[in-house]
Amino acid sequence: MPETKVGVITHYFGKIGVAVVKATAGAIAVGDKIHIKGHTTDHTQIVESLQIEHQPVPRIEIGQEAGMKVSARVHEHDEVFKVTE
Repeated sequence: MPETKVGVITHYFGKIGVAVVKATAGAIAVGDKIHIKGHTTDHTQIVESLQIEHQPVPRIEIGQEAGMKVSARVHEHDEVFKVTE
């Protein structure tokens, strides 16, 4: 399946399983299938929620950062790709 780079992980909160993702090359929306890749990371999931300042948002645009629940450990500087069918 083709993938397009849309962002990068800027922080990870291990105890609560939340990553801060910054949209650098495209929008990220709830419901998108994403692939997070890094030096030791290779994880695919559906975006279930995005939050800015503890407020749910449906999507983030280039330049915005949001908290995102992740189902596996990720690391700072991991790249976020949007998977398209």
